[in-house]
Amino acid sequence: MDRTCSEKTQVADLALFGGPTLFEDLLHVGCPNIGDRRKFFELVDDMFDRRWLTNNGPFVKEFEERLANIVGTKHCIAVCNATIGLELAVRAVGMTGEVIVPSFTFIASAHVLEWQGIKPVFCDIDPETHNIDPNRIEELITPRTTGIVGVHVWGRPCEIEALEMISSKYDLKLVFDAAHAFGCSYQGKPIGGFGDAEVFSFHATKFFNTFEGGMIATNDDDLAKKLRMMKNFGFSGKDTVLSIGINGKMSEISAAMGIVGLESLEEFVSINQRNYHAYKKIFSKLPGIKLITYDENESQNYQYIIMEIDDDTAGINRDLIVDILTAENILARRYFFPGCHEMEPYRSSYSDYETFLPETEKLTQSVMSLPNGTSISINDVERMGQLLRFVLENSNEIREKHASIKTNQ
Repeated sequence: MDRTCSEKTQVADLALFGGPTLFEDLLHVGCPNIGDRRKFFELVDDMFDRRWLTNNGPFVKEFEERLANIVGTKHCIAVCNATIGLELAVRAVGMTGEVIVPSFTFIASAHVLEWQGIKPVFCDIDPETHNIDPNRIEELITPRTTGIVGVHVWGRPCEIEALEMISSKYDLKLVFDAAHAFGCSYQGKPIGGFGDAEVFSFHATKFFNTFEGGMIATNDDDLAKKLRMMKNFGFSGKDTVLSIGINGKMSEISAAMGIVGLESLEEFVSINQRNYHAYKKIFSKLPGIKLITYDENESQNYQYIIMEIDDDTAGINRDLIVDILTAENILARRYFFPGCHEMEPYRSSYSDYETFLPETEKLTQSVMSLPNGTSISINDVERMGQLLRFVLENSNEIREKHASIKTNQ
């Protein structure tokens, strides 16, 4: 489909200033990838014929088996979403008191802890990897610390060995928020089998989705058994409840979506990788823009197209660029903005965050994400690149015009 509306030859052509949009259709950062619809509806018909819609049905069991083969773990427990999955994992491994977690992550990583009466202790990040900085963890450990939650941001793994060493040294539990990292690897080993457990997201905005959903991966037999009970109200068998639990089960229709999606997994990754290389080729020539890169010696899902904007070199700041792109129907996003420590209830609890989270503060002001996935073509990428080149070449005039409009509002 031709999504062309208008190219930009002068600043007044920008949609932010009243010009026509560059794209007729909205370009989303996380537009859902869809597998074989015919196959999906066949499974749905099968589900309706059986009248088995939830409660650990055959699709969920098949889905879990396929997931375990992909991530290389003994156990994969499908859940209704990754947030519930992370809550289950944190509770099942016995985290209490204080748990160290990066602030540069989706708010759920912190909320999961706070919701269970655990204090999230925010750790700064490595500015190169965007992941939790192992060198800053030990100074945060207190007698109340019981664990670490590492986050594989953008699907690029944490420094896993360093985190495992710290966890072992201080007898801490280690859980990974692997929401971004399905299909990725660390030192040739699939993400999924590290720490006590790893939790994945299959939300609609992820490159692989089950509408809503997630899973917990672990090699610990006892932990897996505990998690399966906890996600089903603590039931062991039909009538026996052995522990406290919640309803964290995945439905059959979500599992059916996952089964079909797995059959298109290579295609999804291939398109993401193709787009990533197109972005990389174009954006490497644009001043003030740094595109994060992936280690292509490892398995990657290439979902996230992430740029860091250097205001001084680019001549324009990240927020104005996002506004310009959004006006053109390119729904770029600021990730993760603001950091968790600047959101409630954490903002009220941390008054000196600028002193102990300097790298997080810098990154939240410079990072943005661009659209990717099966809904994005090479032509779309090239036209976005042309637009950004135009913006950078005319940054002074754009800033002045924008400031004038703001002043007169």
